[in-house]
Amino acid sequence: MALLPNASFSSKFPPKSRNLLSSSKPQPLSISPSRFSTPQVLKEKFEESCLSLGETASRASLLAILSASLFLVDPALAFKGGGPYGAEVTRGQDLTGKDFSGRTLIKQDFKTSILRQANFKGAKLIGASFFDADLTGADLSDSDLRAADFSLANVTKANLANANLEGALATGNTSFRGSNITGADFTDVPLRDDQREYLCKAADGVNPTTGNATRDTLLCN
Repeated sequence: MALLPNASFSSKFPPKSRNLLSSSKPQPLSISPSRFSTPQVLKEKFEESCLSLGETASRASLLAILSASLFLVDPALAFKGGGPYGAEVTRGQDLTGKDFSGRTLIKQDFKTSILRQANFKGAKLIGASFFDADLTGADLSDSDLRAADFSLANVTKANLANANLEGALATGNTSFRGSNITGADFTDVPLRDDQREYLCKAADGVNPTTGNATRDTLLCN
């Protein structure tokens, strides 16, 4: 039996090779915090976003409320003065029996006011608004009512003697029933046929300012 030469079965590797193998242990994977966030971080960022949106919405709501308040103030305050020549609030007020005689109230705002038995004798009311106002029994004699607005107004039993209503508005259910219109000038006042017919039955006199006969200004037959 042949003898095998003395040999070592241990594997011999160069030092470098052994070092390479010994250093080839798997290394833990490094994850940068800047690229990935934990659930807690995501939650915090979400809450911050919600707070930011909530603050923006709150500011927007506050601005909307403030803006609306400029338009939803009390009418008496919003229209304080009533008009460029008025000194007191006259819109939406109860001014029953109030004396405005001889006053200059150009473009004064009397919308929706109660003006029963109010005295406007000789007043300058050019362009004044009596929209939806109650002028029952009011004295408007000798007044300048050119371009005034009587739309939807109740002008029953009022005194319009010698009043100048040239170009005034009387649309809708404006009523002049029972009013004194002697010498009143209705030139260019748009009237419904039934209104015109009724007024023509009582029309008489000549306006002292314009020289126009009341019947002519009403286009009576």
